[in-house]
Amino acid sequence: MSDPGDLRVPHVALLPSAGMGHLTPFLRLAALLASHNVCVTFITPNPTVSLAESQSLSNFLMAFPQITRKQLHLLPLDESCPNSEDPFYYHFELIRRSSHMLSPLLSSLSPPLSAMITDMSFASTVLPVTDSLGLPNYIFFTSSAKMLTLYVSFHTMLGPNHTIKDDLQVPGLGPIPKSRMPPPLLQESNNLLKTFFIENGKKMTESSGILVNTYESIESETLAALNEGKVLRKLPSVISIGPLAPCFFETSQQLQWLDDQATGSVLYVSFGSRTAMSREQIRELGDGLVRSGCRFLWAVKDKKVDIEDDEKLTEVLGEELLERVKINGLAVKNWLNQEEILSHPAIGGFLSHCGWNSLSEALWDGVCILAWPQHGDQKVNADLVERIGLGTWDKSWGWGDGEMLVKAEDIAQRVSEIMGNDLLKLQALHIRDKARRAVGDCGSSTKSLTALIDTWKKFQVLP
Repeated sequence: MSDPGDLRVPHVALLPSAGMGHLTPFLRLAALLASHNVCVTFITPNPTVSLAESQSLSNFLMAFPQITRKQLHLLPLDESCPNSEDPFYYHFELIRRSSHMLSPLLSSLSPPLSAMITDMSFASTVLPVTDSLGLPNYIFFTSSAKMLTLYVSFHTMLGPNHTIKDDLQVPGLGPIPKSRMPPPLLQESNNLLKTFFIENGKKMTESSGILVNTYESIESETLAALNEGKVLRKLPSVISIGPLAPCFFETSQQLQWLDDQATGSVLYVSFGSRTAMSREQIRELGDGLVRSGCRFLWAVKDKKVDIEDDEKLTEVLGEELLERVKINGLAVKNWLNQEEILSHPAIGGFLSHCGWNSLSEALWDGVCILAWPQHGDQKVNADLVERIGLGTWDKSWGWGDGEMLVKAEDIAQRVSEIMGNDLLKLQALHIRDKARRAVGDCGSSTKSLTALIDTWKKFQVLP
């Protein structure tokens, strides 16, 4: 355990954003830093949005008592806040507008901080605070390096009325088509996501560095383009530190049903903690899973925020479909530990929205993916899944925004194909081995993190 009073031990504060997609990698990074003898202070915005966040934080802090928790109590928003139908984007803005309250909190920490690691959503509001304190601030980008190219260059692409002129072209890299960009970025009107991209993308050039939960063997060209100034000039060092390994605190009750299934026979179906499909699409999905004839474990969700997701399975699926599901599968509405599920020997495939955490966990466990992007960075991520040979993506399915209905027969066909593709499953195991080597003793990501920690050891803010 690190000694907070030892000045040779760097002291780093972490500030995550709202939602499990941001919180999970921050928790794993905090645990990794603690294992490298770094004194860690974890700043948690209060309140959180979801029950999953509160429970994960509680379990994490009990498992890592050496990590100090500090709370940033959020101010209420005034009427000038842009409207958003996404409660997580709204919470991002809540934290951004409370960022000035960090100054006395950071100044009061003892021993003085060596550095701060801030979520990408808060670069524009937290960097001025740390600059005033003379404190190095590293931005943690919780998606892929390819998505980072869009994030930091988006403001340079805008045409009249803040609209996108064309595809993103980066020298030496393939384009990011407009069709793969998050739909709110293409709207003429302002919205919170577009504001986050513009303001944070500009400000990230002033950070001490950008950390990304990725690794060289899957994104070497993109990382090189970022660090060679091809994407944006004067960008600080982009440091790959992934894939961040799961922490031992992330445990839950084992599913007896899964234990009873044959090795590699089960498709895990989950669309993350923030995706809510229409009721009609949920039932088409259920029908498709049944028609595929494959065994499946399905995490059913029809509300963005878990505390609002209180309807029973019979209400969401209907009694007839639920009974058909039980023949070859198991549908659940309670929270599941996804990493624990993906690491189970019975799992042979993953129908996923391709959130970056889900993709990273599939990489770590060597599970092939059937990609069905729903929003945000997920089409960019799904493209990576195809390019590295981890899975397949039917681009005709579009975004999961309710504008088109993917029919049961199409879902059944794609599920049958991926569960019967032994070559793809073998390729996923090779990818797993490379992912774990990256964070091994001599891995590229381990070397990068060690060098970063050495930099922090040389920095000391005077009291």
